Amino acid sequence: MPKEFSALVVNKTEENFSVNIESFSFNDLPDGDVTIRVHYSSVNYKDGLASTPNGKIVQKYPFVPGIDLAGTVTSSNDSRYKEGDKVIVTSYELGVSHYGGYSEYARVPGDWVVPLPDNLTLKEAMTFGTAGFTAALSIHQLEKNGLTPEKGPILVTGATGGVGSMAVLMLAKRNYQVTASTGKESEYDYLKKLGAKEVISREDVTPEKIRPLGKQRWAGAVDPVGGKTLASILSNTKYGGSVAVSGLTGGAEVPTTVFPFILRGVNLLGIDSVYCPKDLRETLWNRMATDLKPEGLGTIINEVSLRELPQTLTDILQGKVRGRTVVNILV
Repeated sequence: MPKEFSALVVNKTEENFSVNIESFSFNDLPDGDVTIRVHYSSVNYKDGLASTPNGKIVQKYPFVPGIDLAGTVTSSNDSRYKEGDKVIVTSYELGVSHYGGYSEYARVPGDWVVPLPDNLTLKEAMTFGTAGFTAALSIHQLEKNGLTPEKGPILVTGATGGVGSMAVLMLAKRNYQVTASTGKESEYDYLKKLGAKEVISREDVTPEKIRPLGKQRWAGAVDPVGGKTLASILSNTKYGGSVAVSGLTGGAEVPTTVFPFILRGVNLLGIDSVYCPKDLRETLWNRMATDLKPEGLGTIINEVSLRELPQTLTDILQGKVRGRTVVNILV
C-alpha cells in the first residue's frame, strides 16, 4: 500500500473555510477494525452541507466528508472480513463525525460494513448509495404495511432527487403505478423514462390551502420532502394507505390534523437509514441486488472524479443535480 494517498478535506478556522484535495497517511485515518481501498463514493445533499461553513454537519475540523463508500478490504481485525473482500459502508457516523468516503482509503468499525451482494458491482452500489438505500427502506416498509401494485397509484415527491429518482425506478421495477412529482417542468420526460406513469407538478401535490381530508388519491407515497407536502399527502392518502417520510427539504413543520389517521387509518412511516439495524440493512442490500434492482440503473448516473467533486458539492446545494452522482476515487 502507498505511504500517502489523496482525500478531499474540509477545514474551518476563525479566518476562513476551505475545501481541498490533500495528501494523507494511514496514521491520519481514524480508529476502526476494517481498512478499505475506496473505489467509489457518491454525492448526497448531506455531503453538500458538509462542504459549507454553516452546514451544521461537521463538528470537528479538519474533516473528510462522504457518507457512502464501496471498495475492497486491504486489512481487517474483524473475523467477518478479510483482505480482498468487496464491501459497502453507508450511514452511521461515516462522513459526519468519522472520516468518510471522499478518500482513497478509509478505516471503519466492522459493524458498519456490509458485504457486496452477488449481482451488484461496487459502482452500482454507489449509484444506489444512501439515497437508494433510503428508497429501498421506504418501499420495504410500505410493503410490510400492506402496499401492493393492485392498491392503486403510488406518489413519489422530490422525484428528480436521489431518493426520488431511485424510488421511481424501484417501484416501476415492482410494477407499481408511479406518479412522480417535481417542481421542474423540464424534467417530465426524464421521469417518464425512469418509469413514472404520470408526472405532476409540485403545486398539484401541495395546493395553497390544504384540507384536513381531501380526495383519496394515493395508495401510498415515498416522501423525502416533508413539511406542507407531507401534510397534503396525508390528506389525500386512501383508506389504510401508508406514507414513508425520509426528509425535510420542504421543512420540519407538518401542518396536519389527526383526521387522516383516525378517520382513514392512514399510516405515517418514519424512515431512518442512518441507524437501520445491520440485519435489515443486509436484507435491503440483497433486495437492491435482486427484485429492487432496476434495469435502468445506469441511466441516472453522473460520474465525477475526486478533483471534480468540490464543484458537484456546490451544485447539489443549488438544485443543479438530478439523479445520482458517483465519485470515482480510482481516477
